[in-house]
Amino acid sequence: MNETTKAKKAAYQKKQEAQGKKVVNWIFGVLLVLAIIFAVYSVFIVS
Repeated sequence: MNETTKAKKAAYQKKQEAQGKKVVNWIFGVLLVLAIIFAVYSVFIVS
């Protein structure tokens, strides 16, 4: 591999890692919101 290919590959991997972290954060955020909604719903059903 030449240096240009290595640099492009490293940049692509860095970009993919950043996008992956962003997706994981969104998934955890949505799960947290759903958990809060379920907790509020449960409280109203019990009372």
